[in-house]
Amino acid sequence: MADTAPPERPNVAIIPTTPCDSDQLPLLTMPGEVLDDAELRQVQLSVAPSRTLSEDGSTGTKVTVDTPHGPVTAAVSGDPTRPVILSYHDLGLNHVTNFQAFFLYPEMRNVVNNFCIVHVNAPGQEEGAPTLPEGYVYPTMEELADTITCVKNHLHLRSFIGFGVGLGANVLARYATKYPNYVDALVLVNCSSTQAGWIEWGYQKLNIRHLRSGTMTTGTVDYLMWHHFGKLEECNQDLVTVYRQHFERAINPTNLGLLVDSYIRRSDLGIVRELDPNKKKDVRMIRCQVLNITANLSPHIEDTVTFNGRLDPTLATWMKIQDVGLVLDEAPGKVVEAFRLFLQGQGYAVHSRGIGSRQGSIASVTSSTTSLRDLREARDIHITENPLQNPTA
Repeated sequence: MADTAPPERPNVAIIPTTPCDSDQLPLLTMPGEVLDDAELRQVQLSVAPSRTLSEDGSTGTKVTVDTPHGPVTAAVSGDPTRPVILSYHDLGLNHVTNFQAFFLYPEMRNVVNNFCIVHVNAPGQEEGAPTLPEGYVYPTMEELADTITCVKNHLHLRSFIGFGVGLGANVLARYATKYPNYVDALVLVNCSSTQAGWIEWGYQKLNIRHLRSGTMTTGTVDYLMWHHFGKLEECNQDLVTVYRQHFERAINPTNLGLLVDSYIRRSDLGIVRELDPNKKKDVRMIRCQVLNITANLSPHIEDTVTFNGRLDPTLATWMKIQDVGLVLDEAPGKVVEAFRLFLQGQGYAVHSRGIGSRQGSIASVTSSTTSLRDLREARDIHITENPLQNPTA
């Protein structure tokens, strides 16, 4: 039963006032007006909810899809006959911890209101996943990309817009290269297109040794924090604390070790930038529009620039957001606005309060370069089609 305030102390805020000269009266009062004590009733303090990485059910219905590499868990929200956005998560995260908060962001919910959202997890990375059996051969990055085909066929999807972060961006880039007819567009955050360097490979091998023994060491947590945030001291410290606690307490180390091992053994995407129209059909390249995103505190800026240099400049837009590291959590509004304009460039009638289906009329179609032009003037966002020729600060 709730406590009640004693009669002599009513549960209201009292603002005492004292008589004052007419020239010292506050605004909105008239000289000579008698000021009585004012009571503020029904005052409620609005506090923003704290960031949580716990599942709240908003990502949709979970389905288990059998693949040649074992079962894969996906979450589906919306009608699969609508245009589809398919996401793939980064290292140490899953569809909940990587995308739940971002897709719940009010402006993002408005944008994707009429899309079907499909979140795909790498094997053994979903929330509450049991430890993968001893002897299980974890799929390579190419094989992880092939599991998307199994999800696509299971849900009877014709094509989708890919939305990937880090490892997930690499997986979706591989899929788009291999199956260009099934990918309408890509939004990739911190995408690497090359093999792991010697420093990354050596550091991760040490982490993998501990992870496979079921131990989450301080060094492994520090690496994951660096991988996601970059310059920790300049990032949002509340988010830093939340993610550090998540990595320390909520991850299955053995399963993560297998995924990390697959990632550091990744092959080069093998894509090239071919400008000769007569030769394009014969080379390996990504043939859809790509929004290539990074942040200026991220450790992956160079990777995204290298990746962008291997894309068709008529299809690629590179965007760097200032003063953040974990871009989906620290600057969701800027990413949503870029995503909305990017979708307009793909022919979707996107509005701040919703989105229509892809239109055939010229009036509803805007080129991606024109759609994103408005963001170029923002001080905290840098956008260019080719950062190798047009470097940004």
